[in-house]
Amino acid sequence: MSLPNCPKCDENYTYQDGDLLICPMCSHEWQDGESDDTQAVIKDAVGNVLQDGDAVTVIKDLKVKGSSTPIKVGTKVKSIRLIYDAPDDHDIDCKIDGFGAMKLKSSVVKKA
Repeated sequence: MSLPNCPKCDENYTYQDGDLLICPMCSHEWQDGESDDTQAVIKDAVGNVLQDGDAVTVIKDLKVKGSSTPIKVGTKVKSIRLIYDAPDDHDIDCKIDGFGAMKLKSSVVKKA
């Protein structure tokens, strides 16, 4: 039986462990027959489903490492990009005016 390439990094070192297929190169795990478009749903603090390109509003002051000023409540962030399988809970990649590129948790924003 030939195992498929990893859907995440496209390497051919896939091995099977029980019902899971595992890629040792990027540590991606999936079930055989599972397509890559069955990604998790990321929701904001009030339960709205977020998508790439959405605009969100920060719902609480956020301290930023290396900066003396926090990101204030009500700050609008445009054109977010969602990060699936993030190792930490920061699942939104964005640029904030005055702060630059950073990652946010979906639990501290609401869809604008």
